[in-house]
Parts: sequence; C-alpha cells; structure tokens
Amino acid sequence: MDKVGLKEAVLWEGAEDTKVRCKLCAHGCVIGEGKLGFCRVRQNMGGVLYSLNYDKVISANPDPIEKKPLFHFQPGSRSFSIATMGCNFRCEFCQNWQISQAAIESGGIDGEPITPERIISAAVRSGCKSIAYTYTEPTVFMELCAECGRLAKEEGLSNVFVSNGYETREAIDFASEWLDGINVDLKAFSEDYYKRLCKARLAPVLETVEYIAKHTDIWIEITTLLVPGENDSEEELKKLTEFIVTKAGADVPWHISRFHPQYKYLDSVPTPIENLERAYEIGKGAGLHYVYLGNVPGSKTESTFCYNCGRLVIERIGYEIAANYLRDSKCPDCATEVAGVGI
Repeated sequence: MDKVGLKEAVLWEGAEDTKVRCKLCAHGCVIGEGKLGFCRVRQNMGGVLYSLNYDKVISANPDPIEKKPLFHFQPGSRSFSIATMGCNFRCEFCQNWQISQAAIESGGIDGEPITPERIISAAVRSGCKSIAYTYTEPTVFMELCAECGRLAKEEGLSNVFVSNGYETREAIDFASEWLDGINVDLKAFSEDYYKRLCKARLAPVLETVEYIAKHTDIWIEITTLLVPGENDSEEELKKLTEFIVTKAGADVPWHISRFHPQYKYLDSVPTPIENLERAYEIGKGAGLHYVYLGNVPGSKTESTFCYNCGRLVIERIGYEIAANYLRDSKCPDCATEVAGVGI
C-alpha cells in the first residue's frame, strides 16, 4: 500500500527485526512487515506503524449526550458524534457491526476524508458542547481523536469516548490532556464471556475502569448490555456491581442496556424486562447511587433520583430532558450533591 496520505500511528515502538509493537490497546500486537494489527486498521510499513482509517470518517452528526449514554455529563446538551471503521473486539452481538467489523471481514475501510478543523467547525455550528468518539471503538482511531480533541478544547468544547475499555495505561495518559468523559462497556464479569463472545479478556477492562476512576480527572460511566443466559446471573451481576462500587466508586452511573439479537448472535430473544429490573435492584443493593435501564422507553429508571432522599431530580423521556430540578447540582429537597460534570 502507498504511504502517501497515510498518518503515522501514535503509541508504538520498534521491535525485533522490522516488526513493531503497538501500545494502544491490551492486545499489544507485535506486527510484522506489511502485516496488520488485530484491529485491521493499523499496518506496519517498512518498520513504521501507520493508521489506515485516520481521515476516513464514516459517521458525523449531532446526538443527545444521553444517547452515548452519558447521563451525568452536561445533561441535555448535544455531542457531535464521529466514527471511523474498525474495532479491536469481535463481539458476536455487535450493535454497529456494519461499520465496526467491515475492515475485519472484508478488508474495506470506507469513509469520507474530513479534517479535524471541519469536524470542530461543524460541531460549533450545530450548537454542540462536546465531541463524542463513538459508534465504533475510538481507541483504533486515536490519531483523529487526538487532533480533534486538542482543537475542540481550544474552542471550549469537551471530548468524550464511548469505549470497550481495552486501552493501555499509556493510551489513557495520552488522551487525558483532552478527554473529559468516557462511557466504558463492562460487558460481563466473566473471562469466558470476553474470550468466547468478544475475542478479548476481562482483566484489562477492569484495570481501565479502576485506573480512570482513581488516577484521572476523566468522568466515567459504565454500560452493561444484558444478554439473556450469558451475563445476567445474580451471582455475576453482584460481582460486577460490587467491583464498580469498590474499585470505581458508588457515584459512577451504571447503565443496564436491553439486548436485541444482532449480527452473529441471533439465536436469542431480547432481554426480558424482568431481568433488567432484577439487575437494577442488584445494582442499587450493591450501593450504586445511580442505576439506569436503557432501551426501555418510558421507564422511570431513565430518570435521575437523589440517592439520599429519593427525590426526582432529572426527569428523562428517552434521550430528552423533560425537567431538571437540580439547584447548583444539588437536590432541591435535601441539598445532597448529584455527581457529574456540568450537571
């Protein structure tokens, strides 16, 4: 492949012979000359690692920040959401498989070349308060994220990731100067689940969650897609929620998302509502202050309640804020502060 127009990758180092070692995610790929990393969008050319998807934007549009989902980060605002093709997971139930897995399955990397300057300009024109790197795994287009992220900060915009949490500590530190918020998919609390259904490992995701929560100023929320019969046992959910409380903190919002059969995982049914409600109670029982159900339109569990007195403080209908009763980020009844950014 011709190197003209390609972007040298960030976070890599030379290895033996002409191989390179990618330091972006926990796969830690050692890539031979002419070969691709596990994500299929980073290639070793002559002993230099290049990004193949740097300026190939496959999606760019304003979204409610609640769609990420981020409920405690600038609620009611819009986030200019961008993505390129590629992923470092192989989730059999992927909800965005048409763009996340295309580079893996066909080798094709489609998208329109859009400069970071144009992206930031479009975000400003559309009245967005942040840029969201989402739809596919932002780690694998970190080069574009970094350039957009720095420009966004200059324009007074925030930056958020929607991520599988497979970043290395080096990648988190690299992004921390411009990254303000992140929603991490904690897909399960089982090594077997990650290995069998995602072709990944659990431990690096847990390390990412704890590291971000304890060692950075990045606001974090967590999402778990509840797949019937796979990650919804009471035992597993208790372990998962106890991990969040003890290693990340009770103020970290937990989003429990309803599964619908997608991609290769079709021999299932959508998550029963009672399973979601049981998970909700487990999360509250573990001591989490903010638990939400996703993909359940009209449920009261879309709204935020004061964990101290139970008062409704932010009412949501879908991705829209119907009412915000907070006063200086505090409950109007008992003055308990509600955790978040710009809340």
